[in-house]
Amino acid sequence: MQWLMVAVGGALGAMGRFAVNAAIFPVMGGRFPIGTLVVNVAGSILMGLFYVLIIERGVLPSELRNLVMVGFLGAFTTFSTFSLDSLALWQNGHLALAAAYVALNLFLCLAGTLGAITLTRLF
Repeated sequence: MQWLMVAVGGALGAMGRFAVNAAIFPVMGGRFPIGTLVVNVAGSILMGLFYVLIIERGVLPSELRNLVMVGFLGAFTTFSTFSLDSLALWQNGHLALAAAYVALNLFLCLAGTLGAITLTRLF
């Protein structure tokens, strides 16, 4: 059953990532991989939230860990795509954009996870 929960969550996470990128791409085009940034930040915030609710507090059933944290968020967040997008910017001569993209992803994702953990612990 654990494998099924991971698989279902993963399928939903992958579809969620695709939907976010499909919605954002027409706005930004290929100039800046904002869809990947949005997915990484949102996924980091959600990971912090569910970490507290499932792991620390047990407010949600522990069975949701495999569905939500491992499956959905594992497929939804796109660190491998982030790496490829960063290298593409760099290799295409957009060094400042590549550096900004890496810095934004690292800072916003870490801040999002910390913020979600901190806020969720308050309630």
